[in-house]
Amino acid sequence: MQKYIFIALGGSLGSIARYWVGTTISGRYGTRFYYGTFVINLTACIIIGFALTFLGKRTELSPAWRYLVPIGFVGAYSTFSTYEWEMFSSVRTGAFLIAALYAFASLFLGLVAIWCGVVIAEAVS
Repeated sequence: MQKYIFIALGGSLGSIARYWVGTTISGRYGTRFYYGTFVINLTACIIIGFALTFLGKRTELSPAWRYLVPIGFVGAYSTFSTYEWEMFSSVRTGAFLIAALYAFASLFLGLVAIWCGVVIAEAVS
């Protein structure tokens, strides 16, 4: 049960951080380019890269940190960083075909999924 509390706490902080960073950046630089989301995704990549590497090497730290930061906080802050971490891990281990397939499928099928969602929403509204 404790891990769910840490995930929820991290998630609530990540959601608040996402809103604050997104609105602050977009308010300052506009919305013609997705500056807020872009900054969120890049900073999430830094955070998850640091957290998973640091926590992986510091096994003496409580496992609660793994639930709080990479799963809870970063999970709510941005899932793009998780995608990038998985891509990095594939490339790092030499699984280039898997990485390329994952990148292509994520981009293409993500756009198809967005389109499906729009079609469904337009049909029911």
